Amino acid sequence: MEANAVKSNLVLILDFGSQYTHLITRRIRALNVFSLCINGTSSLKSIADLNPRVIVLSGGPHSVHAQNAPCFPPGFIEYVQSNNVHVLGICYGLQLIVQQLGGEVRVGEKQEYGRMEIGVEKVGGLFGYKKVGDRQSVWMSHGDEAVRLPEGFEVVARSKQGAVAAVENRGKRFYGLQYHPEVTHSPEGMETLKYFLFDVCGVTAGWTMEDVLDEELKVIKDTVGLEDHVICALSGGVDSTVAATLVHKAIGDRLHCVFVDNGLLRYKEQERVMQTFESDLHLPVTCVDAVEQFLSKLKGVTEPEKKRKIIGSEFISIFDAFAHDLEQKIGKKPAYLVQGTLYPDVIESCPPPGSGRTHSHTIKSHHNVGGLPKDMKLKLIEPLKLLFKDEVRELGKIMGVPPAFLKRHPFPGPGLAVRVPGDVTLENRLDILRKADDIFIQAIRDAGIYDCIWQAFAVFMPVLTVGVQGDQRTHSYAITLRAVTSQDGMTADWYYFDHKFLADLSTRICNEVPGVNRVLLDITSKPPSTIEWE
Repeated sequence: MEANAVKSNLVLILDFGSQYTHLITRRIRALNVFSLCINGTSSLKSIADLNPRVIVLSGGPHSVHAQNAPCFPPGFIEYVQSNNVHVLGICYGLQLIVQQLGGEVRVGEKQEYGRMEIGVEKVGGLFGYKKVGDRQSVWMSHGDEAVRLPEGFEVVARSKQGAVAAVENRGKRFYGLQYHPEVTHSPEGMETLKYFLFDVCGVTAGWTMEDVLDEELKVIKDTVGLEDHVICALSGGVDSTVAATLVHKAIGDRLHCVFVDNGLLRYKEQERVMQTFESDLHLPVTCVDAVEQFLSKLKGVTEPEKKRKIIGSEFISIFDAFAHDLEQKIGKKPAYLVQGTLYPDVIESCPPPGSGRTHSHTIKSHHNVGGLPKDMKLKLIEPLKLLFKDEVRELGKIMGVPPAFLKRHPFPGPGLAVRVPGDVTLENRLDILRKADDIFIQAIRDAGIYDCIWQAFAVFMPVLTVGVQGDQRTHSYAITLRAVTSQDGMTADWYYFDHKFLADLSTRICNEVPGVNRVLLDITSKPPSTIEWE
């Protein structure tokens, strides 16, 4: 499909704070339709500039009656009407439609949370593929409910308790679902979304990674002048490698990659990564040894966000120095810096809807999103910033990046600094962690479960514990093991290891890593935790 055709079929999600909002984006992309998610309180101009075919109003934790409850911008209703845009409200989004178009929403007499059964009352735009009386299990999560609909709207489904479960006004192209069709707990949710998009809205499927590749190559070529040179910060991870491969495909030898050993890498990471770059990817890479530079700046620093900011700042100073040296060599100053920023990085750095904040509510920051200095001299190119991790892997596969490299678990921009709570420079904490982590990852590979896990790593615990090793009392550190399953890193659950595997692994780490006498397992999901520790 042509790029313009893809853009004309855009499904835009207005995020009002639901923990499931990113799943809507994912589910729609799974139908080969391009979707984007922006803040629900974005300006009307921001929405109109994207020219969406369909707009989805997400769920959210707010009540439409609450003070400062988030809402779409003034003029929104008039805009979608005059531009023939279809609108689907989900949960809070349905209540917002009802309230803003003249209906009434009240606190429900019986709140509905979790699995509920709904029945179709009228065959229409949302359930045209169903019959009246058909029932299905869905996932509800609401305290308020619509009790009086705006003029022209009708109820097309109710819950077993009699609450409004789905509404529509086909003439005005407004639709609403009180439940969450995007979650797996609503087994027929994807079928409903598919019918709505294709049969009701007339959206055309056709968005593929080939489209992304063609479009990004064009954008890069249009952005980078014919004589401009570009620097790429390679971390050894999937994201930066795919980004570098993409830019190299667009501009060739005018790309100059730099790999920085900041002293926060995994066991033998520099040797392994450089070999892959040179022998398999054939990328022009310069390795910079900056171990002392980074660790000296991190000495005595314990606050997580400060550590990230320092690391981000040092990376940029190295890139600036590399750019200066490159200028002396080629006689032209590099103009751009490539980074492998992903869509989850962007999403997690957005202010929460209804918070009243205009700045980012920081879940995490690193040199990709939150650690860049305001006076940075290089302009950014972020070709992957609208993609999820699995989409990046698919893009890399199309461009011929080796499968073994694409399957590598994510590694954070700040490296092991976020896996050593507190001061990373004390004693030999980094060396202890590297050895324990290498044993853990190799054991996972040997067990044949590496590809079943989204991300696995060890964490150094800065707490001395009492142990008995070699018939002697020891006072050594603990290591925590973390392994999660996920689709995109936005949510995650812990991986269920075989008990014997864990027992053998604990024995190995305590026997082979000096300074460790205890091994723990992190069994916390995301949310409430993050995947990384700091």
